Amino acid sequence: MRELSLNVLDIAQNSVSANASLIQIEVNENTSDDTLTIIITDNGKGMTHEQVEKVVNPFYTTRTTRRVGLGVPFFKMAAEMSGGSFSIKSEVGKGTIVTAIFGLSNVDRMPLGDMTSTISLLIRCNCDRDFIYKRTKDDKQFIVDTRQLRTILGDVPLNEPDVLKWIEDYINENTTAVCGNN
Repeated sequence: MRELSLNVLDIAQNSVSANASLIQIEVNENTSDDTLTIIITDNGKGMTHEQVEKVVNPFYTTRTTRRVGLGVPFFKMAAEMSGGSFSIKSEVGKGTIVTAIFGLSNVDRMPLGDMTSTISLLIRCNCDRDFIYKRTKDDKQFIVDTRQLRTILGDVPLNEPDVLKWIEDYINENTTAVCGNN
């Protein structure tokens, strides 16, 4: 994958497949530590210790439509190639936490990519799930929480085009406020 946002999309879709009702995506840029940390947390069915060990193997997948699963191994490789690290913590019946830490200024770090489109697509295609997107840079942050949006909107669905446009604009405006124009 050419950008990290596509890895995030793939991992979040794994959470959807694991019947998670709440998926949290955190992107934390820490310039003093020179790290970019991406954490995807879900409350899905979780994995056994053996499954966690196997999931980083590209020749392991739970899907029946193909014999390889490259999303998690590529995400792990991308983190490690940038001088970072990767971990998965999971508990059956409770959910999974995927953490990838990247060297922020490392020349081998892939670009973050279009997180606005990633979050918007996840909401659009999975309007029966809730998502929390938290974007942090140093001491600034913003959060989009679909549970709060549902409370405000009442019966208006999150995948309504005007609502999705507002969500995209909100993420773009706040990303610029928090991270600047980079």
